[in-house]
Amino acid sequence: MTTKAMRPEGQEHDQDQDQHRMSTAPRSRAAAWLGAVGGQNVGLIGGLILVTALFGSLNSAYLTWANIKVIGDAVTISGLLALVQTVVIICGALDISVGSQVGVASVVSAMVFTSTGSNALLGIAAALGVGLLAGLVNGAVIVYGRINPVIATLATLAVYKGVAQLLSKGAAQGYVSNDDVFVFLANGAIAGVPVLLWVLALVTVCIHLLLKYTDIGRNVYAIGGNDTAARLAGIHINKYLIAVYGLAGVVAAVAGVLLTARTGFGHPVSGSEGLELKAITAAALGGCLLTGGRGGVGGTLLAITLLGALDNGLTVEGVNPFWQNVAQGTLLVAAVVIQKRRTGERAVGLPT
Repeated sequence: MTTKAMRPEGQEHDQDQDQHRMSTAPRSRAAAWLGAVGGQNVGLIGGLILVTALFGSLNSAYLTWANIKVIGDAVTISGLLALVQTVVIICGALDISVGSQVGVASVVSAMVFTSTGSNALLGIAAALGVGLLAGLVNGAVIVYGRINPVIATLATLAVYKGVAQLLSKGAAQGYVSNDDVFVFLANGAIAGVPVLLWVLALVTVCIHLLLKYTDIGRNVYAIGGNDTAARLAGIHINKYLIAVYGLAGVVAAVAGVLLTARTGFGHPVSGSEGLELKAITAAALGGCLLTGGRGGVGGTLLAITLLGALDNGLTVEGVNPFWQNVAQGTLLVAAVVIQKRRTGERAVGLPT
């Protein structure tokens, strides 16, 4: 006769449940932790550690504070664009023109600064206004022109790039490195943390709160998840699309102002080219479903940090910079393939 047979029925049941809980508790805790952090984010953290260890072992200059600051500066500009691209993608759309918007804002901030007798605040305000206008135009073209977001913003990419080149005559404009406001933005620090990173952190928190805790954020997810159901639920899709593109334009303008502050000049093209691809790649790697309705700023921020560490490592090792574009494009394709396998959904497309 076994011990189990001698136990009362209820006690046997309780002890079996206890044993089951004991055997599964560590696994449940691990699963809960993975669920809280996100399996994809764990992969990104692992990738970041791997990249850092690899390039740190290859070159002692990689992990120096000076080089880490260079990575942080680069991540700030591209990170801002990746964050707003995340919102646009969650809403079921895409913005190809954000890099050109950065160029326009950069040129406008420098030109207004110099033409107003070194008034930095006017230069910054003008850049933000231009960014908002560019974003609203994107949204209006898509909504009222009934044009696919990819086609619409591909067209405005060319338009905004041309405007920046016409305004600047194709050359760097202004000189802002002698202004206290721009110097503070580029080189200042608060509590030992560079101002650039504070700006990125502030935008990250604001967008996270917007998406997570407001009706606006919930409606953005609803539109991206199923625009027909969202419309039937009474959500004004057109209004939200225009607003989301307006937000993207403003944040792109912030990135343009920071680019001007960091380099000392307004740049029509250089410094802003290729940012749109990096922003989309970061959002996809960070878990944004390119068909909309899913994603968050945490994964995007990890992904843009990983891309920044990878780009910088390749640069430090003297690898041809064109390979960085190859790496980004490859990662974007890989992210899309992984998404399709995970979701089993249709091929990535965009709502009209």
